[in-house]
Amino acid sequence: MPAPLGATALDVGVNFAVYSGGASAAVLCLFTPDDLKAERVTEEVPLDPLFNRTGNVWHVFIEGDLHNMLYGYRFDGMFAPHSGHRFDVSNIMVDPYAKAVISRGEYGVPGPGGNCWPQMAGMIPLPYSTFDWQGDVPLQYPQKDLVIYEMHLRGFTKHGSSNVEHPGTYLGAISKLDYLKELGVNCVELMPCHEFNELEYFSCSSRMNFWGYSTINYFSAMTRYSSGGTRDCGRDAINEFKTFVREAHKRGIEVIMDVVFNHTAEGNENGPTLSFRGVDNSTYYMLAPKGEFYNYSGCGNTFNCNHPVVREFIVDCLRYWVTEMHVDGFRFDLASIMTRGCSLWDPVNVYGSPVEGDMITTGTPLATPPLVDMISNDPILGGVKLIAEAWDAGGLYQVGHFPHWNIWSEWNGKYRDIVRQFIKGTDGFAGGFAECLCGSPHLYQAGGRKPWHSINFVCAHDGFTLADLVTYNKKYNLSNGEDNRDGENHNLSWNCGEEGEFASLSVRRLRKRQMRNFFVCLMVSQGIPMFYMGDEYGHTKGGNNNTYCHDHYVNYFRWDKKEESSGLQRFCSLMIQFRKQCECLGLEEFPTAERLHWHGHQPGKPDWSETSRFVAFSMKDGTKDEIYVAFNASHLPVVVGLPERPGYRWEPLVDTAKSAPYDFLTDDLPDRAFTVQQFSHFLNANLYPMLGYSSIILVLQPDV
Repeated sequence: MPAPLGATALDVGVNFAVYSGGASAAVLCLFTPDDLKAERVTEEVPLDPLFNRTGNVWHVFIEGDLHNMLYGYRFDGMFAPHSGHRFDVSNIMVDPYAKAVISRGEYGVPGPGGNCWPQMAGMIPLPYSTFDWQGDVPLQYPQKDLVIYEMHLRGFTKHGSSNVEHPGTYLGAISKLDYLKELGVNCVELMPCHEFNELEYFSCSSRMNFWGYSTINYFSAMTRYSSGGTRDCGRDAINEFKTFVREAHKRGIEVIMDVVFNHTAEGNENGPTLSFRGVDNSTYYMLAPKGEFYNYSGCGNTFNCNHPVVREFIVDCLRYWVTEMHVDGFRFDLASIMTRGCSLWDPVNVYGSPVEGDMITTGTPLATPPLVDMISNDPILGGVKLIAEAWDAGGLYQVGHFPHWNIWSEWNGKYRDIVRQFIKGTDGFAGGFAECLCGSPHLYQAGGRKPWHSINFVCAHDGFTLADLVTYNKKYNLSNGEDNRDGENHNLSWNCGEEGEFASLSVRRLRKRQMRNFFVCLMVSQGIPMFYMGDEYGHTKGGNNNTYCHDHYVNYFRWDKKEESSGLQRFCSLMIQFRKQCECLGLEEFPTAERLHWHGHQPGKPDWSETSRFVAFSMKDGTKDEIYVAFNASHLPVVVGLPERPGYRWEPLVDTAKSAPYDFLTDDLPDRAFTVQQFSHFLNANLYPMLGYSSIILVLQPDV
């Protein structure tokens, strides 16, 4: 049968189907696990072009029980790179639709003879599922209610201080889900968990591919993130990933996957031939007229996303992760590539007829890209979270105008840049900062979108951590082996007066204040807050802003440091709780003057001048009556006048200038009343003193 693509187990056998439009011959290769390790094929099944090919799909049905077998394909045809064809019958390709990829079983350990790229094969699925979902159903939180925690699954528990039974695995991460629940996050965004080769650089350097943005197979969960590795032909890895999702859902935490449909691990013309290149290079990759690889990804090749076959492949893949693996949504890495026109290798196939005259050239940004259209209007995918990283390495920057169908959210890189500059005291950003607090209506309102289309973040996996953002003015990436040339040079960071971790007490205090300021900003902004694993306790990477290649403590969540830095973690957790308690901080619509009022040093008198470093607002709230929030990004202290509310008084809740636990005054704080009493003379006069580089939150209370 030519459909569905992939290996499909039925009661009496397995159907194999694979697309390859340019191949002249195809062979199905079957392996036992032992034969795969020895890199020998157990059995080859030649496919007859007359009986085993329908259109451009090669297919064969094999009767019998194959559940302990693995498979791959050989394809014969033209090897003519200048024409876009790279068929080589001597190579065995992984099926793009394989549901698990088997090669090395242990993370970071080469194969026999030090081979970092041993032969790979796909798992042949069973005709039945052995996994118990225990009634799991999607949580389906309204997007406006999300608090996203970006995390690296291996890094989350790999450090020895995690004290879990299976560190660095899906099961290890499950052991720490209660921590995330207590922290208050209700959504995790997993850095790539598709099958990738962490040793892809190892033969030429000692660097690892730790982050995983180099996919081998999009349908397969990373086997070396499972405690069982390749056991049971990869089914254990699938079940462990499912267990992670199920247990996250039990704790009220959604799971979003970071997917990399912009390039693959096959790289440029010098890279390995593993799957897509040998199956049908000119279909799966964006190619120039002489067969060169376009490189809009910055990683050697560009996935040909808007080709009809490729976009169908991507939609099939996303559906699989939603329906079979129960994930709640996707963050699309370098998503602007998905809006670029595909290669015109076969205009009849792409457009239905030969193209004459003006044509869409390869890579041209499309106003209504077919792939994004298909995803947005798909009955399954249209109902999950869809987040675009709305730029690519080819200079296409679409923050605020990514094609969205009123569904897609965006990583708001402009929010990050404006907030960083205002909080560190750069002139000229007071107005832009206010826009960020409102959910960036200047970016999204005109297009009909809502505040929750903005994913607000200050730091992510790529770039400085929150602690390093306030510790270093420069990047320190020498350990990456690229002479400090890699990574972003314009970090918009500020070391608070002294460079590096070892600084005077006053500088260290200011840094803690600034970290709290950034977190307050995240939690009081309209839109969806996102922060990176470890930022809640002040994780440092020593000033390295591009740690993609390090499988060690610099990328590991430090559970021991979390305990040492409990003050910041407490503050972050309480700020998340406060956001959830305030109806006004997760609005469906952009705030209007009916409930939002701007202030300056005096109530009702905001200062939007170039030199202003003070922004304050009050907001009517359905649960707190009203809140007052102020940011003083000047080095000078100020006494602010509070809005008059007859019959009510303003009660301090948050002041980042104070040391923990007085930075957030909880009801159970033993000397809370005494602490508030210290400010009573100011509050009785409707005033509040603010130090430089600090932020405050006050809550309106009845004056009894």
